[in-house]
Amino acid sequence: MKYLTRSLTALFIISLCAIPTHTAAQKSNTNEAGQQKNYISTGMPILLIAPDARAGGLGDAGVASQPDAYSAHWNNAKFAFIEDDLGFSTTYTPWLRNLGVSDMNLLYLGGYYRINKRGVLGVSLTYFSLGDIQSTDEFGNTLGDMHPNEFAVDATYSMKLSDQLSIGASGRLNHSDLTNGQNVGETQTTKAANSIAADLGLYYQNDLGKGNSFALGAMISNIGAKLSYSDDDTKKEFLPANLRLGGRYTTDIDEFNQINVLLDINKLLVATPPVQEDGESDADYTRRYLDYTNLGSVQSAIQSLYDAPGGFSEKLQELQLSCGVEYWYNKTFAARLGYFYEHANKGGRQYLTVGAGIKYNVFTFDLSYLVPTTKFSTNPLSNTIRISLGINFGKESKK
Repeated sequence: MKYLTRSLTALFIISLCAIPTHTAAQKSNTNEAGQQKNYISTGMPILLIAPDARAGGLGDAGVASQPDAYSAHWNNAKFAFIEDDLGFSTTYTPWLRNLGVSDMNLLYLGGYYRINKRGVLGVSLTYFSLGDIQSTDEFGNTLGDMHPNEFAVDATYSMKLSDQLSIGASGRLNHSDLTNGQNVGETQTTKAANSIAADLGLYYQNDLGKGNSFALGAMISNIGAKLSYSDDDTKKEFLPANLRLGGRYTTDIDEFNQINVLLDINKLLVATPPVQEDGESDADYTRRYLDYTNLGSVQSAIQSLYDAPGGFSEKLQELQLSCGVEYWYNKTFAARLGYFYEHANKGGRQYLTVGAGIKYNVFTFDLSYLVPTTKFSTNPLSNTIRISLGINFGKESKK
């Protein structure tokens, strides 16, 4: 058996912070109130991580924010209402810097192009590097260096259905190479996992007059084939299929001052793992858990709406809330404040975010900072500054 100590540790932290992991010892996994935790585990949690500093400063709220080059992640339907004709953006996110890790990072590249009055095309790349990891055997002998990584490439088409309503559709190729083909035991060889997925978004905005407007958004993302990391394909991981709903209210105080208030609600469309019931044997529980892991993606998404062992109250615990307030002065300088909440039984991530932004000519610059608000809330972005850069060309710019 080859022990990839740092790799497994890093992956555990990623899973703990981004998409909480399931544990077999469910009965001993309780919170301070004695309630049983029941985390939902998926592969490629990077698909749900906020790619931009703007949303990162708003508590990860963005399904109904004003359209920008990051709309492919938050709500692909927003592209149809983007003001400019062509734009690009990039964000660099240091990973686990709070723990002294220096070679892990997340990179996002995105762009869009308006093809006519109603349609916009978008593309994006998300790349996550786990740095250089040394592989050793059970005796501590070095077996070589690995360079695990994950990436996702997607293409989007967004179209206006009316002056207030638009839809969007995206196709995505996912690639996850965490072990670089390392052997597990004497017979099983790991491999890179590949999958295709799709997103579907809906966006509505309306002007209320007197400087007031609102927007509503909905997006289903990452519906696709499961990930397999071994040659025998006996164990497959769910993609982090997700439902995001939310709204935005905008008020122009005067010609120089504007305030946006945002609220997002997230629900993983992944079936809830079973828990071991009182008096149930380990063999029976293991059998039920294997049945759970063998669910198909679509069946898992449907089942996720009603299957929580704790009933409706546990299903409510699976909702994640993101809220944010954004202030703009003269459409040039922005200040942001946000909060993210996740129930303790479903991961317990709770953190405050702050951010700022500048628009100058065709350029945009945003940064954000994340601060956990509970001692049990860990996050790979704790006390880390994220930076986003963008460039947008409108009709006047092209002339």
